[in-house]
Amino acid sequence: MDTTELKKKASYHAVRYVHSNMIIGLGHGSTAYFALEYIARQIEQGELTNVLGVPCSRHVEQKARQMGIPLTTLNEHPIIDLTIDGADEVDPDLNLIKGGGGALLREKIVAQATRREIIVVDETKLSPALGTLSPVPVEVIPFGWQTQLAYLEQLGSRPTLRTNDDGTPFQTDQGNLIIDCAFDPISDPARLAAQLNQRVGIVEHGLFVGLTADVIAATQKGIRHLTR
Repeated sequence: MDTTELKKKASYHAVRYVHSNMIIGLGHGSTAYFALEYIARQIEQGELTNVLGVPCSRHVEQKARQMGIPLTTLNEHPIIDLTIDGADEVDPDLNLIKGGGGALLREKIVAQATRREIIVVDETKLSPALGTLSPVPVEVIPFGWQTQLAYLEQLGSRPTLRTNDDGTPFQTDQGNLIIDCAFDPISDPARLAAQLNQRVGIVEHGLFVGLTADVIAATQKGIRHLTR
């Protein structure tokens, strides 16, 4: 199976845990989109009823509306029953790097409001240590963003401003910028997360530590369901 088929298998398996009458978080990214499609199909066929989705990005909101998934907001429903989302990298303790798609701030807000966060990945995202496969996205406000580079280098990273194909700075849904920070394998993700949290001007980062209950990984040998 190619990577696309593995992503589909992981997402479809995760949707088994979505039931009628749930508030569900709708994750951002290529793997989570397959879950979005499957949820929409079940709603259309009447297999899921009275579900409301909280999208993690404007793009997901637009897609969900087009698919006919009823939506709500965190202000209206501050507790989410279940979220299905993807990840760029997963370590053995189910800590994550997220934000490759640029929605890390909203994704983390939704994750913190969720009773059960299910992460869906293909086997290539499983890693012995965070930072081995992916850089850590760091969302910063545009004002004085270059002043963050020295601090991020001091933490041991090689920071690069994320840009669009035309060379302009990538902007998040909140109008912020993202600095992608390449690290060597990160020995203590919680410590690094705390260091990033204390820096003024850093809005959020892509280290998701202790937020995930389940990881569903599709491999060539079948589905692996990892739990904390």
